[in-house]
Amino acid sequence: GLNFIDLMVRQGNIDNPPKTPLVPGFECSGIVEALGDSVKGFEIGDRVMAFVNYNAWAEVVCTPVEFVYKIPADMSFSEAAAFPMNFVTAYMMLFEVANLREGMSVLVHSAGGGVGQAVAQLCSTVPNVTVFGTASSFKHEAIKDSVTHLFDRNADYVQEVKRISTDGVDIVLDCLCGENTGKGLSLLKPLGTYILYGSSNMVTGETKSFFSFAKSWWQVEKVNPIKLYEENKVIAGFSLLNLLFKQNRGSLIKGVMDKLLNLYTNKKIKPVVDSLWALEEVKEAMQRIHDRGNIGKLILDVEKAPTPLVS
Repeated sequence: GLNFIDLMVRQGNIDNPPKTPLVPGFECSGIVEALGDSVKGFEIGDRVMAFVNYNAWAEVVCTPVEFVYKIPADMSFSEAAAFPMNFVTAYMMLFEVANLREGMSVLVHSAGGGVGQAVAQLCSTVPNVTVFGTASSFKHEAIKDSVTHLFDRNADYVQEVKRISTDGVDIVLDCLCGENTGKGLSLLKPLGTYILYGSSNMVTGETKSFFSFAKSWWQVEKVNPIKLYEENKVIAGFSLLNLLFKQNRGSLIKGVMDKLLNLYTNKKIKPVVDSLWALEEVKEAMQRIHDRGNIGKLILDVEKAPTPLVS
């Protein structure tokens, strides 16, 4: 699976980037080829999906058994590679951090992306949840049925949301950071939760610009703890990769995956795959994410031959 975090890794916009040379990628699907001596519950030949701490974009991947899950019989390999990061991130934020319940409202940015589509689907499993989404206007036709209210990503979404819901929303999921932080906090109802789970606005042009990165943070209004207390607002952060690989919460994630696979089996959720790319086409695939051209998930397929270039 290709994720926005892979672009941030490539540009060095993450804490402690690994030393090169490295193989990127944090999730994959495939067939079990070999097992460690003490591994139980899996057999050679099993169809599985897995989280990997780098090295996922490869023909052969090695990862601890706690990060590996069996693929349901009716799920394809490409769907399985699109499943773990997006759905676990969306589920954890909605249900573990923000405690989504019946009748609440959610604002999600990049509603057409992998996490955005997972959020929209999971919200539809709870009665009466209103989803406000922002996305590039060319995506609106394709995703309009997945959210309740859809706004152009360049529009003044704060005014649009307030026009529909005068007191704002219960949950804001922000993958943009920068000036959107202040906007998101201003939209929160009392007892609402604002979650920062990425910083896709840090990914600027083709070259990393520290100044554009810093500038986006200078625009962030300082969060005043006294104001949070007076306004009854919750501000939170979420990083699935840190939870898995630095904070040893693999068993918690396993429980979440069990619930998600149950929802998949009951046809309540289904990963949206945007497109499949050969490993040799990774540059073009990353450019598509960078330009926000995708609806759902991009997948690198090791068995796919590169598409011939049309002269």
